[in-house]
Amino acid sequence: MRKFLLLIVVLITGLVFTGRLFYLQVYNTSFQALSESNAYKVMYDYPQRGYIFDRNDKLLVSNQPSYDVMVIPREVKNLDTLEFCKLLKMPREKFENILAKARTYSPRLPYTVVPQLTKGEYAYLSEKMRKYEGFYIRKQSLRDYQVNHSANVLGYIREVDERILKDKPYYQIGEIIGIQGIEKAYEEELRGVKGVKYIQKDRFNRDIGPYEGGDFDTLPKRGNDIRLAIDAALQKYGEELFVNKRGGIVAIEPKTGEILALITAPYYDPKLLVGRDRSKNFSRMFYDSISRPLFDRGLSGEYPPGSPFKALTALIGLQENVITSQERIYCAGSYRYGGKKPLGCHHHKSPLAMVGGIAQSCNSYFATVYRRTIEKFDTPQKGINSWNKHLTSFGLGAYTGHDMPSGRKGLIPDADYYNRYYRYPKYKWYAPATISNSIGQGEVLMTPMQMANFTAAIANKGWYIKPHVIKQIDNKDSIPGDYYKKNYTTIKPEFFEPVIQGLFDVYNEGTAKYLQVPGIDICGKTGTAENYTRIDGVTTKLTDHSTFVAFAPKDNPQIAIAVFVENGYWGSRWAGKIASLMIEKYLKGSITRTDLETYVLNGSLEEEYAKPHSGIPFLINQ
Repeated sequence: MRKFLLLIVVLITGLVFTGRLFYLQVYNTSFQALSESNAYKVMYDYPQRGYIFDRNDKLLVSNQPSYDVMVIPREVKNLDTLEFCKLLKMPREKFENILAKARTYSPRLPYTVVPQLTKGEYAYLSEKMRKYEGFYIRKQSLRDYQVNHSANVLGYIREVDERILKDKPYYQIGEIIGIQGIEKAYEEELRGVKGVKYIQKDRFNRDIGPYEGGDFDTLPKRGNDIRLAIDAALQKYGEELFVNKRGGIVAIEPKTGEILALITAPYYDPKLLVGRDRSKNFSRMFYDSISRPLFDRGLSGEYPPGSPFKALTALIGLQENVITSQERIYCAGSYRYGGKKPLGCHHHKSPLAMVGGIAQSCNSYFATVYRRTIEKFDTPQKGINSWNKHLTSFGLGAYTGHDMPSGRKGLIPDADYYNRYYRYPKYKWYAPATISNSIGQGEVLMTPMQMANFTAAIANKGWYIKPHVIKQIDNKDSIPGDYYKKNYTTIKPEFFEPVIQGLFDVYNEGTAKYLQVPGIDICGKTGTAENYTRIDGVTTKLTDHSTFVAFAPKDNPQIAIAVFVENGYWGSRWAGKIASLMIEKYLKGSITRTDLETYVLNGSLEEEYAKPHSGIPFLINQ
């Protein structure tokens, strides 16, 4: 019995070892991979990123060489740390911390020790680096900005770190990736494809030449050049107009959805985020919580649109058949709806039909139309949801689908929103509780991008193409995304005619009659948006925002624009002037309204922005 037991134990042990050996040799390739890793090392050859041009083929971004000191930890031998640190002009403690991080990341993979050497540093170090085993200089390319504007559009590049690496395994620590703007949105097109070289090593871990004669090596493939829809001259001019002001401009070609200008202010020179000072410059702007130069107000600034929204109130009223373009509504200087105080209005002739109501920006007219729109239905919930449906068809209350990586949705409230707000059914609410929506106040919020987009939809009489910055990618037959598809609103085309005429009369005889541009028929709408903030825990009314939307020419629109100037008092004071100048600059290439240009270029709102911190009182108008 003992003989059989011993035999069984021997057989089982033999089967276990045989099975394990079979698994390691046949199914498990990790030891093979490790063996191969010890037999050669991988060196990457980095391609140049694609160039970026504007719509007129003006070069905006090219490349410049960059040199990084790299380390492969396991290859470091006999290092004279003091000598090497002196060579790099780096404190020993800092160097040792970097080396420790490199070992933690991977003993076998390259890790950046000193990024972005200057040309002088490279020339000095390149001859001496051979002395230090495990260290070498890697060549990459950094961006070389040919312009000092458009930083929010172009974005920037930075080195890949551990956080980025978790989501993007294609990269290795220290490689370059696009962050923000076009650099991020079209990273895969711009970055190209890395080349790979396999270097054979002997048993002493010394390089002995290409692995397998270089049969497995690949050449780098340069990134694709891309052309933007941005007009560089218009973009630059818009930024100049916004010196000492805060806000945004978005200009769109209505027929294509191409973004002609995308401006946020304050802005910065894109060169600040290139080179060894990038981190210092970025930190300075990131922690500037007052002016916030890294915040893209054109895409992410959510504001009450103010009176430009009245054009949408009119269109919805026509579609819902609660008003005709000819019906005249009386205004007594305010609209009384049962609230604590009436909805005020400025002085103008009365009564007014739709065209005059838009031209004179009559609050009573649009409050009446809005209330009829909501009260047409048997409950305010149904009315507000119908109103919401029409507005969302203009791309409002949602991301517009543009190709930039940042942005916000704004807010178009629905019945659920107000039910929660008023704790329905415990407390009921009716149309007058939301009457401020009629004039673009209340709970309605939009970004300048959304304002420009709905203006383009009005210019097209009921459709728009999703706004996009990309115009062309080299070596591609078409641009990605659905940037050719027409998106139709819920408003019938015939209802746009009186609204467009009203917008045209804003320039002829209305609130923008002093902003006309000779030879250009412009349709537009001024706006004054109320502005509140909390100071020391108290809700405080600040100086109103200045808003303006426009498109031109009237009969063949080539540009639709939205301008928003924070704390700019009223629409025609700042935003309207900027819009007229931008339209003339784009359509004519030069400026005849030099009086408007001088006013805007020399004007400043910096004192206004200092008021929350200085204690100077705010004014609605001045």
